[in-house]
Amino acid sequence: MDENALLHYPESKFCFALGQDTVCLRLRISKSDNPDRINVVYGGKYTYATVRKTAQMQRICEDRLFAYYSAVLKLNDLRLVYVFEITCGENVYFYSEDGLTEKFDFELSYYNCFQYAYINKCDIIEPVGWMDTATFYQIFVERFNMGGASKDKSYINLKWGDIPDPKSFAGGDIKGITRKLGYLNGLGINALYLTPVFRSVSNHKYDISDYYEIDENFGSKADLKELVEKAHSMGIKVVLDAVFNHCSENLKEFKDVLQKGRKSAYYDWFVITNDNPLEYECFASCKYMPKFNTSNPEVCQYLIGIATYWIKEYDIDGWRLDVSDEVSHTFWRQFRTAVKAIKPDCVLIGENWHDANVYLRGDQFDSIMNYAFTKACLDFYAFGQFGVEEFACKLNEILMRNTDAVNKMMLNLLDSHDTHRFLTRVNGDKKKLMSALALTYFFTGVPCIYYGTENAMEGGYDPDCRRTFDWSLENKDNEVKSLIKRLTALKRTPDFAAARAVISAGCGRLTVSRGKYNLTVYDDGGFAVEGI
Repeated sequence: MDENALLHYPESKFCFALGQDTVCLRLRISKSDNPDRINVVYGGKYTYATVRKTAQMQRICEDRLFAYYSAVLKLNDLRLVYVFEITCGENVYFYSEDGLTEKFDFELSYYNCFQYAYINKCDIIEPVGWMDTATFYQIFVERFNMGGASKDKSYINLKWGDIPDPKSFAGGDIKGITRKLGYLNGLGINALYLTPVFRSVSNHKYDISDYYEIDENFGSKADLKELVEKAHSMGIKVVLDAVFNHCSENLKEFKDVLQKGRKSAYYDWFVITNDNPLEYECFASCKYMPKFNTSNPEVCQYLIGIATYWIKEYDIDGWRLDVSDEVSHTFWRQFRTAVKAIKPDCVLIGENWHDANVYLRGDQFDSIMNYAFTKACLDFYAFGQFGVEEFACKLNEILMRNTDAVNKMMLNLLDSHDTHRFLTRVNGDKKKLMSALALTYFFTGVPCIYYGTENAMEGGYDPDCRRTFDWSLENKDNEVKSLIKRLTALKRTPDFAAARAVISAGCGRLTVSRGKYNLTVYDDGGFAVEGI
C-alpha cells in the first residue's frame, strides 16, 4: 500500500452524517493499489474496546491519481469511533490517526482511532428538498424579453436582435419574463436564476445603487411580486442575484464617504486604503464598484437586512451570491443563519469558480455554480485536452470535493453571462452541445440552462454572450430543444432524482449511470441515452 496516498479526515467530506443515525465514510488510496478488501471496524465511543462491528467498503470511483472507497453505516450509538482494516493477500494493515500500521491495539483505541464524537442534529447538512428535481434557467434580464409595452423606452439604444456592446440597452424587463412563464414551463423549467434586478445605471446591474428598489428599466416591485406569484402557481422557483461584495459608487452611503471622508458615518463600511487622494478596494479594477467591508458588523446587518427583506416581502426562493469567495466567512455564517430562520428551503448558491469545500460544510452556502464542471466539459468537448477516460477521472475528482448532500445541490452549467456560449466554444457543433447537455442532467447535481441554449444560441465572451433572445423561434421545435424537454421530464422523476451518478470510462466511452438510466459519451463527443 502506498501510505502517502492514504487520506481520511473525520467530520469532513470523508466522514459526514446523512441522518442522525447514518454516517458515510470515504477513504482515499492510490489508484494503483488494489487491496483484496477494505473494512471499516466501528463501534460506540465507550464500548469499542470490547464490542465492534465490521462493514466492507466499496470502491466507488477513481480520478487521475486516487481511488475512493465508501461505506454507509447505520448506527445504534451516535458516538462513532472507527479504524480501517486493509487486506492485501496475507497481509492485514490498519489505518488510524497513527497512519498505516501492521497492528492496532483496540484496548487502547481511545488514543488513536478516528471518531465522530457525537452526531448533533443541527450539524447535519440538510439538502434543500426542491433542488432534487430542479432544472434552472438563467436569465440575463435585460436581453430576455420586453413586456412593459407602455414604459419609457428612451434609454434603449440596441435594436432587438443586433449584437450588443458593453453599453447596450435592449429593453428586457421583469414583465417580459412573466409573460413567458408558459414557454419556460413548456420546456420543463422549474427554477429561474435572474441576474440583478435592483437599481443601477448599467445593463447588467452588478453595480447597485439602491438594494431596496427595482431598477426602473426593469419595472417595479409590483412586477416582481407578480412574477414570483405566477411562477409559484406554475411550480417554478425564483432565485435572485445578491451582489454583496461590492456596490455602485452611487450608493448613498459611499457618496457620503466621498463627500466627508473620515468624518462620514459610513467610512468603515468600505475598505479604504488611502485618504488623500481617496483610494479603496473595489471589484476587480472597477473603481465604480467599491468593495463592502464585511468585517464591519454594521455592514453585515445592512446586507442581511436586504436579503431577508426580499424573502419576507416577495417570497423569493433563493440567492445566487455574486463574488462570494471575496466576502468574509463570518458574514456568510451570519447570513445563512438569518436567511434559513425565515425560509429554511431558501437556497444559497455561491459564485465560487474554484474548489469551495470550506464554504460548503453546512454553515455558509448550500452549493456553488459548478464552474469546475464547466471547465471539464470545455476540456473534453471544445479544447481536446481530455479523452473520455481523463474526462471521467476529472468528473469523479469534482464529486469527491464535497459531501453527497452538497453534490446533490451543485449548480451544473455549461455557460453563463460570464463565459463564452458553449455552442460557440465547440464551433457550432450541436451534437457536442447536446451530448454536454445530457451529461449536465446525468451528473449529480442541478442542471442550469443559460437562456437561449434551447435555440442553439451562440456568442463569444461578454458582452457577446448576452445577446437578445430570438422569439421568432418560440414555437419552433429543434433537436436541442426537444432533448432539453426530454431531460427536464426525466429530472423530475423520483427514481432519477434519488439515484447517485456512477461514472466510469473505458474503450473510448464514458458511462454515467443513474438507476435504470444510462448515458454513454464517446471520444468524438457523440452520445446515447438509454431509459428514456
